[in-house]
Amino acid sequence: MDVMTVVQILDSTVRLMTPLLLACLAGLYSERSGIFDIGLEGKMLMAAFSAGAVAALTGSAVLGLLAGILGSLALALVHGLASITFRGNQLISGVAINLFAGGFTVLVGQKLFGLGGRTPPVSGNARFSEITLPGATAIRDVPVIGPIYSEIISGHSPLVYLALLAVPLTWWVLYRTRFGLRLRAVGENPASVDTAGISVTRLRYSAVMICGVLCGIAGAYMAISLSAGFVKDMTAGRGYIALAALIFAKWRPWHALGATFLFGLLEAISNRFPQLHLGPITLSESFMLTLPYILTVVILAGFVGRAIPPRAGGEPYVKER
Repeated sequence: MDVMTVVQILDSTVRLMTPLLLACLAGLYSERSGIFDIGLEGKMLMAAFSAGAVAALTGSAVLGLLAGILGSLALALVHGLASITFRGNQLISGVAINLFAGGFTVLVGQKLFGLGGRTPPVSGNARFSEITLPGATAIRDVPVIGPIYSEIISGHSPLVYLALLAVPLTWWVLYRTRFGLRLRAVGENPASVDTAGISVTRLRYSAVMICGVLCGIAGAYMAISLSAGFVKDMTAGRGYIALAALIFAKWRPWHALGATFLFGLLEAISNRFPQLHLGPITLSESFMLTLPYILTVVILAGFVGRAIPPRAGGEPYVKER
């Protein structure tokens, strides 16, 4: 395997890990507050459809992004009402959101465009174009450093850089701000937070809404940046993979970056090598395509029980009178 092949795989990894990273950070905010959210998949799917549809109709990627965030926020609000206000089962609420989004996007897409649930292809201003960082062209031919900077670091959508910046920002918010301290506390011991005169409900709703915004950006990225429009079930289980990455990362932002990079790398390798020959062993195309999902199962089997979630996670808070 030559250097350029490695560079191309890593470049693809950065693109493919972006929606996983955003969804993983979204789940981190929600679950740190004590609200388990397996509806990441549904929110991403709704955001992808909303972004693809609005971008196709208006020709504006910015409006598509805003529509994607609003679509995801709507489902996040539903999850918040079910889990926080009405104290329902958080897992059932998440499953319901996933099922609803899967059917709704196809039904409305067919009604609007008549393309079997797809949106028309988007191009030009309806997609986020790639950004060439300063000096990328000038040092392209410099050995090693040139390809790394010009291919792997430069030349990505603005949403890719936004996702990468969200990692240190999330770390700072959670560990260096009063809001972050309270958010982590409400996921561990909501009664103590309530005793201090801080609203548990408001904190949890804030976390759920942040989760909705990040899922909205993730879904919009898939529809109007990574791809050129929305197609049926285009998230393809990435919400569940993001949850596995979150468990693998033990609910920590920097670890989430490494976990999602690993998943993105496996997907990039499977796309690059439909069949992989390892000496006398040949890995089939079907096996290569399922690599990220196999890793998801392995992580869930090996880390559930070892990775300790927030203590109050999944439990509705009932204020004592």
